[in-house]
This record gives sequence, structure tokens and C-alpha cells, in this order.
Amino acid sequence: MRVKSSATTASRIAVATEGGRAGLGTLQAALGVIAFSLTFPATAWGLEGFGPWSLVAVRSVLAAVIAGGALLALRVPLPDRRHWFGLAVVAAGVVLGFPLLTTLALETSTTAHAAVVVGLLPLTTALLSALRVGTRPSRTFWAAALAGAAAVLAFTVQQSGGALSTADLYLFAALLVCAAGYTEGGRLARVMPGWHVIGWALVLCLPLTVPVAALALTQEPVHLTAHSVTGLLWVAAGSQFLGLVVWYRGMAAVGIPKASQLQLAQPLLTLVWSVLLLGEHLTVAAPLTAAAVLVCIAVTQRARG
Repeated sequence: MRVKSSATTASRIAVATEGGRAGLGTLQAALGVIAFSLTFPATAWGLEGFGPWSLVAVRSVLAAVIAGGALLALRVPLPDRRHWFGLAVVAAGVVLGFPLLTTLALETSTTAHAAVVVGLLPLTTALLSALRVGTRPSRTFWAAALAGAAAVLAFTVQQSGGALSTADLYLFAALLVCAAGYTEGGRLARVMPGWHVIGWALVLCLPLTVPVAALALTQEPVHLTAHSVTGLLWVAAGSQFLGLVVWYRGMAAVGIPKASQLQLAQPLLTLVWSVLLLGEHLTVAAPLTAAAVLVCIAVTQRARG
């Protein structure tokens, strides 16, 4: 009886420990989603005091300093040579391409509009991932993906007066390069911790971002304000590095499917921040299109599962 009681107690402790770990993982993943949802409003604040090239280059340098410091402090060894091409793809898509293209778009687009368009990112990533891995998604997956793309395309054309604007072209290009970076990053995260992936990608960009930052700061006007500095610090530390750290840790604890369900709230959260922090006025089409895209994403995830 005593042996049975000990086994039961140990089993209960194991279940409680696992439940606590899952709860912490869910919290970490949720913090990552919140960090990402603030990226566009923070970028809009940053543009109040920095030019687009200055903002993107400086944010990348600051994030690389933070990431490099963490890699150095923890004595993380250099990745194997065979992983550097993948890291370069992550760097080009996530560190450079997506921030630059979305920042250029936000010079003339509202954060609410950008949030709806970029809400297609999970779908775009799923499509590129299927092509990269060579899987054959179901018809349901493709139907939902095309429906989501059609909803966003109709929204952008309606908002732009019947034609795509330059900002829309930037945003659609941002979707492609970021999805490529996420796809390659997801592949690398199978063989190294996720934060190592983004950390080394940031460090890899330093030879480019440092001179670009120095040049851009001399060519573009800089007006330091509370908003611009806060926006810069957030996109550098919060969005570019710390948000990804807690996000990857959360995914590791609760699994990608459950964490992805939390990410469905990201576009809607950005819409909320655009109203609260920037005072933007939403059209009825924005939240309706965002909700339609979220439904399509949920269907594709279920189809993939």
C-alpha cells in the first residue's frame, strides 16, 4: 500500500509539474503575440523622429547588440557552416526585408490597414513551408488559403480606391520575404534553439546594418521625442529580439499548434493598439476582414493537423 501511495503521489506531482510548465509556456507565447502586435504602432511612433532607413538600421543594430550580448554571455558556440545559408535567409527576410518594407509602407498607410494585410502572414508562411518541405496540403487547406488571400486583396483594393497603392505593394512584398524567413527559421529551429536562430541572424547583419545606420543618420533628419525613442526601443528590444525569445520558448513548451492559436489574435490586437495609441479611426471593413482572415487561418491549421 505504501508503494502504491508513493507511486500515486509521484504521478500527481508529475501531472502538476507538466501543467505548470504548460501554463508558463502559454503565458510566454501570449507575451510574444502581444510584443508582435505592438510592432506597427511602435514603428509609427518611431517614424515621428526617424527616417525609414534610419529606423530600420538602428533597430537592427540595437537588437543585434542585445542578441550578441546574450549569445556571448551564455557562450553559445557558432552554428555549423551548413546552417549559415539558412541564417542568411532568416536575416534577409525577418531582420532586414520585413522591417524595411513595412516601415516604408507605414509612411503612407495606417497601422490598421497594414495589420489587416499582414494578417495573411501565417497563410503565406504555411504555403511557402508546404513548397519548401514538399508536402501536399488538402483541398480544404488550399480553399481556405485562397479565401483568406481574396478577402485581403478585396480589402486593399477597396481601401485604395480600386487599385493597389505603393504601400500595399510594400506590404505584399513584406509578406513574401518574412514568410521565407519564418519558413527557413522554422527549419533551423529543429536543430538549434529558436532564439539562437534570430540571434545569429541579427549578428550576421551587423556588417551591413552598422554602416547603413551611420549613413542614414547623417542623411535623414532625426527628431528625438518620447514617442520616437520609445518606438525605436520597442521595435529593437521588444519586437526584434525579446518577443521572439518568449515566443519560441512558449512554442517549445506548449507545441506549435496551440501557440499558433494564440497568434490568431495578433491582427485584432494591432487594430486595438492603433486606436488606443495612435488615435486611428477604423472602418467597418478592417475588423471584418481581419476576422475573416483569422477564420481562414484556423481552417488551414485544422486541415494541416
